[in-house]
Amino acid sequence: MSETLIEVVDNAGIVRLTINRPKALNALNSNVLAELERVLVELEGRDDLRAVLITGAGEKAFVAGADIGEMRDKTPEQARAFGRQALATFKRLETLPVPTVALVNGFCLGGGCELALACDWAVASDNALFGQPEVLLGVIPGFGGTQRLPRRVGPAMALDLCTTGRKIDAAEALRIGLVNRVMAQSELEAYGEELTQQLGGNGPQAVRAAKQAIHDGLEQDLDSALALETALFAFCFAGDEQKEGMSAFVEKRKPSF
Repeated sequence: MSETLIEVVDNAGIVRLTINRPKALNALNSNVLAELERVLVELEGRDDLRAVLITGAGEKAFVAGADIGEMRDKTPEQARAFGRQALATFKRLETLPVPTVALVNGFCLGGGCELALACDWAVASDNALFGQPEVLLGVIPGFGGTQRLPRRVGPAMALDLCTTGRKIDAAEALRIGLVNRVMAQSELEAYGEELTQQLGGNGPQAVRAAKQAIHDGLEQDLDSALALETALFAFCFAGDEQKEGMSAFVEKRKPSF
């Protein structure tokens, strides 16, 4: 490829991924998805990984959606393959063992909204615009939106967004639970850095265990999920991290993980 579609910046295990198609508002095409998949495979194998932040290049968009020009003439089987490619890539992002943060500036529509939904956190600037407008194009969300969106905001609101195609601003996205924080555009970058540093500075084994307990527990009945929590809680006592954390608390000092 002639351009770097996914820019990677690594700061001691806190990794920033930037989708780099600003002229196309960072629209997702097959090449972008393939490159994102390749980067995520590399990150999966790293023991020193602490947190991942994903964003879009430029000031106009996080990701404005999937690439309509590429999709327009696809056959049903080609569309199925494209959807499966996106689903596999987003699942790889979702199941990274460390916290993942979507830093959303500007348009976050269609596949962009679905990408944000695959992250643990979504932090938005006050000019962000969210939506699943696929029905306006004669299709439905195909990158996980019909399933992750109701799990995030509830079925009634998900049906609203997926069947009307309407767009919502950052304030409404915060109100319905689609994003975790909203702030001025000028503050977004600094907050994203602060958040990933905070997440990356906590006990890495404990952070991974908390993410696993929540993600895996949501797919189980309550008793099974509570048993999972107990098992992961006990596992935290198997290494040095718990001893350092609790010793630091007793000794009134900052832990060194």
